[in-house]
Amino acid sequence: MCAILDISCRDEVFGCGDGERHEAAKRFFDWLGPKTNLVVGGKLREELAGPGKLSDWYRQAINAGWVTSIDDDIVNERTEHLKIQGSCESNDAHIIALAQFRNARLLYSNDGDLNSDFQKSNLIKNPRGKIYSTQIKDRSGTRAKKFGPSHKKLLGDRRLCRN
Repeated sequence: MCAILDISCRDEVFGCGDGERHEAAKRFFDWLGPKTNLVVGGKLREELAGPGKLSDWYRQAINAGWVTSIDDDIVNERTEHLKIQGSCESNDAHIIALAQFRNARLLYSNDGDLNSDFQKSNLIKNPRGKIYSTQIKDRSGTRAKKFGPSHKKLLGDRRLCRN
């Protein structure tokens, strides 16, 4: 299994921010490991490998085989193609390019425009992209405070990453 982690959630997942970590972020972090890799390449590699607490984990994860690395040139070329097409509303064509190349269909993101792009059938299909987010709202319309059934279902769906 694999997933893409948007920079908008990096601190949330790795506990680098000032606030208390959301339960769903903790569970996502715990889910990462030898059988569930982060997919990185191009601009996203640069964003995730930045300074601080994450960079230590990232180096260890690479050494442990918990990161699937895609050649930057391939990701950058596809990113430029998407930009020329104008098919992305977000400024995250590099995430869409990475998903298309690796067939990663699970994205942890709280970026509304990126989430919209990731769920477009003309960009991500077979299967369609799924969003793992801590912006999920409960029945009352407020932000869910817990790890819920939708989070659990996404982490258990093996169809969201194909080789």
